[in-house]
Amino acid sequence: MNDLRLLRSDPARARKGVADRGGRSSEALEKALELDGRHRALLVEVEALRAKRNEASKAIGAAKAAKDEAKAKALMDEVARVKAAMPAKEAELSSLDSGLRDLLLGIPNMPQDCVPVGRSEADNRVVRADPEPAGPGFPLKDHAALGEARGFMDLDAGARLGGSRFAVLKGAGARLHRALGQFMLDTHIRANGYTEVWVPYLVRPEVLEGTGQLPKFEDDLYRTASSGTDSAGPLYLIPTSEVPLTNLVRGAILEEAALPLKFTALTPCFRQEAGSYGKDVKGLIRQHQFDKVELVWVTKPEESGKALEELTAHAAGILSALGLPHRVLELCTADIGFSACRTYDLEVWMPSERRWREVSSCSNCGDFQARRMNARFRRTAGGAPEFVHTLNGSGLAVGRVFAAVLENFQRPDGSVAVPDPLRPYFGAQTLQP
Repeated sequence: MNDLRLLRSDPARARKGVADRGGRSSEALEKALELDGRHRALLVEVEALRAKRNEASKAIGAAKAAKDEAKAKALMDEVARVKAAMPAKEAELSSLDSGLRDLLLGIPNMPQDCVPVGRSEADNRVVRADPEPAGPGFPLKDHAALGEARGFMDLDAGARLGGSRFAVLKGAGARLHRALGQFMLDTHIRANGYTEVWVPYLVRPEVLEGTGQLPKFEDDLYRTASSGTDSAGPLYLIPTSEVPLTNLVRGAILEEAALPLKFTALTPCFRQEAGSYGKDVKGLIRQHQFDKVELVWVTKPEESGKALEELTAHAAGILSALGLPHRVLELCTADIGFSACRTYDLEVWMPSERRWREVSSCSNCGDFQARRMNARFRRTAGGAPEFVHTLNGSGLAVGRVFAAVLENFQRPDGSVAVPDPLRPYFGAQTLQP
């Protein structure tokens, strides 16, 4: 959630931020500024009535003590008139407050000044890129065809079990997939200093609201038909472990010495892909269920810029270690996610398509999520709490990296060489049926 005081104090900057993102929230921003003005004016009026009621109530006692019944009666009549006027005004105030919050929940984070302004993903900036590899000199298969031909991927079985956008991995395929996830997780824990966390895969609505998935992206979420036994609403399957990991600091006031916090988890993720009809139906690129290693940072505001560079380097380090050609993009204002104020994407080379495919998105969310979660820290004992900054990134999407390994390390005979770092996890140098 954006800081309402900043929107109010510099509406021109807020309007530019929304416009640079594509302008889809311009109407919500204008309505929020209007409601804020009405809310503040009415609040002044309500506070004045409360003060008048309190003063008159005190004066009644003094009038009675002085045995001035007429004055006491006049004061009591005044208090009664004020009390009669209060409920309607307080109800209107509450309605304005609720409406304003709903509008603010739908306004995206304001991009940082350093984010390149653009109108679409075509305006994203390449920060670093490996050279595009030359063809291998033999007919390539895409990862789905290769996996099915060698018997370690069964897309038909996935469709029979769950419908489109599901897959079954068997034998060596399942083992390689597991090896990738474990290698990523161990690297981030041992080399990069993250704390491993095992989290619920079902979460409350307010938890998704805290990281920005609700209410904006409800159509992409899987919601249970019934609530948890102690939940006021339905439970949702997590679209990413960013959601529970970031909410670990929900409602907390942390000590400065505890920061930064660095969390990681390997979990399944569940997405309806409501806006991707017809895209990447074949293979593992766009699934309703997929595994992902997530990286989450909780930092002080002045350190979040450096943290984004480190987090991105940690994710990119996995691709470098595996020997996968990749590149780093800085996303333009029109392409960054709803909760982000700055984002880098990592893309890996897919030889069968001769194109780059996203395997990670690393974002600095500033205090946007922290405001929604009321997550704060204190610099000194007794000091005023400040909102933390949160960051997140995939480290990495296991299925997409699995697909990239198959395509980049396939051999003419249909076997796949296993990258060196995976061999202790996989148990062999070559992936065979």
